Amino acid sequence: MEGIELVSFTIIACAGTARSLYIEAIRQAKVQAFIEADLLMDEGEKMFIEGHAAHAKLIQEEADGHKSEYALLLVHAEDQLMSAEAFGILAREFIDIYKRLV
Repeated sequence: MEGIELVSFTIIACAGTARSLYIEAIRQAKVQAFIEADLLMDEGEKMFIEGHAAHAKLIQEEADGHKSEYALLLVHAEDQLMSAEAFGILAREFIDIYKRLV
C-alpha cells in the first residue's frame, strides 16, 4: 500500500484511536478518575495530531501543485478526522463538567 491509500489509512487509524481515547477519558471522568481522564485526553490529542499531520501533508502537496486523485477512502478518512476532533472538544467539556460536580 502506498500513496493516497497509505495516507488515508494512517488518518483513519489515528482518528479512530483518538476518538476511542476521548470516549474512554469521558468514562474515567464519570467515575472521578480525573488523572486517568487527563492522561487519556493527552494521548488522544497526540493521535489526533498525528492524523492531522498526515492530512496536512496532503494539503501541502496539493498546494505545491501535486494534485491528489479523488478517492472515497480519503473522504472517509477526512470524515473520521473531523469526527475525532468533535469528540475531543466534547470530551473536554464533559470532563470539565464532571470535575465541577465533585
